[in-house]
Amino acid sequence: MIKIPEQIYQRLIEYAENGAPEEVCGLIGGTKADGAKEAREIYFLENAAHSAARFSMNPAEQFAAIRDMREKGISPIACFHSHPKSEAKPSAEDLRLAYDEEICYLIISLKTKPVIKAFRITDKIASDEDITVL
Repeated sequence: MIKIPEQIYQRLIEYAENGAPEEVCGLIGGTKADGAKEAREIYFLENAAHSAARFSMNPAEQFAAIRDMREKGISPIACFHSHPKSEAKPSAEDLRLAYDEEICYLIISLKTKPVIKAFRITDKIASDEDITVL
């Protein structure tokens, strides 16, 4: 389960809408307790691919975000990206590139109305994860 404050949830949707038609991406830092992750900070990163169909996080920005999280005593709990024209479910490319079985993968779909779905990806297989908006 991932808990996301309403303000962060809304900022994710706004970022995806403002970045369209390209995919947007970033990280969320927070805490983990009793099997639940709670979002504290959002890090909007450049999609270095500048593509409407894939994303690649800017490595320098990614390292800076991790460094900032460490300084604040939080850790990476989620990676997010948008799907401007498709459903909020991991693509074959998303599954192939999933790098951490401990974090949550958030996908923001803009296909019809904005929606955010969460996934856990283990051994390249996605399973739904619950989102609670605080």
